[in-house]
Amino acid sequence: MFETTIAGSLPKPGWLAETKKLWPTWRAEGEELTAAKRDATLLWLKEQEDAGIDIVSDGEQSRQHFVHGFLEYVEGIDFEHKVKMGIRNNRYDAMVPTVTGPLRLKGRVHQIEARLARAHTKKKLKITLPGPMTIVDTIADAYYGDKVKMAMTFADLLNQEARALERDGVDTIQFDEPAFNVYMDDVKRWGIDALHRAIKGLKCTTVVHICYGYGIKANLDWKQTLGGEWRQYEEIFPALAKSRIKQVSLECANSRVPLELLKLLKGKDVLVGVIDVATDKIETPAQVAATIGKALKYVPKRRLFPCTNCGMAPMDREIALAKLKALAAGAAIARKRFG
Repeated sequence: MFETTIAGSLPKPGWLAETKKLWPTWRAEGEELTAAKRDATLLWLKEQEDAGIDIVSDGEQSRQHFVHGFLEYVEGIDFEHKVKMGIRNNRYDAMVPTVTGPLRLKGRVHQIEARLARAHTKKKLKITLPGPMTIVDTIADAYYGDKVKMAMTFADLLNQEARALERDGVDTIQFDEPAFNVYMDDVKRWGIDALHRAIKGLKCTTVVHICYGYGIKANLDWKQTLGGEWRQYEEIFPALAKSRIKQVSLECANSRVPLELLKLLKGKDVLVGVIDVATDKIETPAQVAATIGKALKYVPKRRLFPCTNCGMAPMDREIALAKLKALAAGAAIARKRFG
């Protein structure tokens, strides 16, 4: 009961990349960088196990960014001439590559880190992928001329990699869709259909992660405009409850999301964010257990998985580690209290 996990990313060590940045520059190149990524993956795998996390992740140590880490392995994309584009409904500007031709995978995307992690842990293993809607919101298009068509093409590529990850022994595959909290009408029109295309044929556990973003200024500023209650989930949860996705990962800790919205996910496992990644303040185990208790009013015990609100990539490494320990310790208290 209350198996703990994380949203996906963890801070990169200073010897691997710049610290406390969402788009860090690598410290090395070539074979040296490959070795450093491997070392960082094993380091965080061990740190998660020692902290008491039940479903571990590779920490996205091999990716510069959660979306572009996938795009780098796709043909038909020009990375040499990036363009400035507003993303997440112009919440912030980003320098993004451009789709210039038919999209195809160059080969495997996350095989190295998935097989490495699988060989070094007996715990359940989760690997994350960007969702189709979030991908097309984070890239310019000079070829397809149709956002939905491009999203469905990316969904096919994601499915290709997801099926291979399942064969690698990955237990859970999560699709990160922060765009679901921005384009709610599109989620219902075609976003969930694109997800279904991405998970086609998978037998492993599938998750969609929908939060209010990393703890960066643009996201913090956006949250200040959302009013006293954040009800974006209310528009999409009923549709997700009817979807074929097995789990939904969301933000709860220190957020203004009304917890009663969780009841709209009836029939789904819910990864309840009990760790705030937008603050360096470390939660106490008691606070984590209290958030779990509040969520239990709307989510059955067997379906609740304590998690982080979002990825921890831009955080200080020691703070992130302390938060992981609080997550595991809080879940242990909750098992005794509510079990």
